[in-house]
Amino acid sequence: MVQQLNQFMQRYMPILTPVSLVIGVLMEQIGSHLLFLVPILFALMTFISSLSLKFRDIKVFKTYPRTILFVIAFLHILMPLWAYTLAEIIFDDHLLTIGFLLSVAVPTGVTSVIWVTISKGNLPLCLAIILIDTLLAPILMPLLLHVVVGEMIQLDTVSLIFDLIWMIVLPSILGMIVGEWTKGTLQQRFSQPFALLSKCSLFGIIMINSSAIAPYVKNINAELAFVIGVVLLVAASGYVLALMLGKLFLKTKADQATFIFNGGMRNIAVGVVIATTYFPSKVAMPVVFGMLFQQVLASIFYKIIRT
Repeated sequence: MVQQLNQFMQRYMPILTPVSLVIGVLMEQIGSHLLFLVPILFALMTFISSLSLKFRDIKVFKTYPRTILFVIAFLHILMPLWAYTLAEIIFDDHLLTIGFLLSVAVPTGVTSVIWVTISKGNLPLCLAIILIDTLLAPILMPLLLHVVVGEMIQLDTVSLIFDLIWMIVLPSILGMIVGEWTKGTLQQRFSQPFALLSKCSLFGIIMINSSAIAPYVKNINAELAFVIGVVLLVAASGYVLALMLGKLFLKTKADQATFIFNGGMRNIAVGVVIATTYFPSKVAMPVVFGMLFQQVLASIFYKIIRT
C-alpha cells in the first residue's frame, strides 16, 4: 500500500503540487497557525534525502574541480543575475524582484539525482555537486541576498545563516552519518516509507506556506498571470542555458546531462521557507510558483536530450 501510494504521488506530482497550493490558499487561516512546522518538515525532508549521500562524495571534487565550480557559478552567479535583471526590467516591484532572485539562489535540487540516473548522467558528479552546494548554502545564499537586497530591505543575515544550518547542513550531516553507520541498509529497507514521508513533507510545506500568499492569489488578475508566466520563463531558461553551456564546455554527454538537471532544478522548498520567514509575503509568490514547473520541465528536457 505504501509503495502504491508513493508511486501514485510520484506519477501525479505535477498535478498534486498545484492542488496543494490551492488547498493551502483556501485554508489560509489554518495554514497561518502551522508555520512553525515548516522548518521541522524541511529538516526531516533534508535528512531523508541525505541518507543516500556519503562523505566521500566530496572527494569527487578532486576529479572534477572545474566542472563543479562551473556548476556552482552557474547556480549562484549567472542564474541569480539573469533572474534579477529580468524581474527588474519587467516588474516595477522590488518585492517581486527579490522573490525571483531567491527562487534561483537556493541550492540545486536533490531530486535531480533521479533525472541524472535515468538519463545516464554522471551520478558521482551529481552527488558531489548536491553535497557541496548544500553545505555551501549558509554562506552563498545570505551573501547573495545581503549584496543584492540589503539596501532594499533590512535582512537579519545572522538568523538566516543559522536557519540554513539548522534546516540544511545539520540534517544533511546527520543523514550522511546515519547512512554511513547503517551502511545504507536503513535507506534500502525503508526506501518506500521514507520516499512517501518526504513527498508528504513537501506537500505539507507547500500547503502551509501557500497561506502566506493567499491574499495575492485569491484575486486572480493580470499581474498574477504575468508573474506565473515569468516564473515559467526563468525556470525554462535555466534548463536551456544549462543545455547550451553544457554542450559548449563539457565533453561527455553524461556530464552534460548532469549539468542540465543540476542547473535546472532547485531546492525550492528552502526558498519558500526563507521567503515567508524573512520577507514580506509577496516575495514568496515567484518562489512558490516555481514548484509548479520543475518536474514538468525536467521531463521535457529528459526527452530532449534523449533525441
